[in-house]
Amino acid sequence: QVQLVESGGGLVQPGDSLRLSCAASGSIFSVMGWYRQAPGKQRELVALKTTGGGTNIAASVKGRFTISRDNAKNTVDLQMNTLKPEDTAVYYCNARSITSSYDFWGQGTQVTVSS
Repeated sequence: QVQLVESGGGLVQPGDSLRLSCAASGSIFSVMGWYRQAPGKQRELVALKTTGGGTNIAASVKGRFTISRDNAKNTVDLQMNTLKPEDTAVYYCNARSITSSYDFWGQGTQVTVSS
């Protein structure tokens, strides 16, 4: 049984930092990453990292957000710096099974950036 457990969301002010963490279990994952969904908008990719170290980061967060992954521990973290109000969203951890290519999702964690 695959489980993704997220932590680290919260309410911060513009310019602050937050770190999101996700621990996955139950499979081996080829890709792990983070997506977000703001109210009234579609879910969008924030950043992902492959087992081999390949990285894809959305242009809107490049230079501010950093993704890191520990393959041995099946964890993926998102360091978010210089947060902006437009970063406000529910952030979801995503992991793709290496055996089935099925995408698994965490329950989501709220990030609110507001003064």
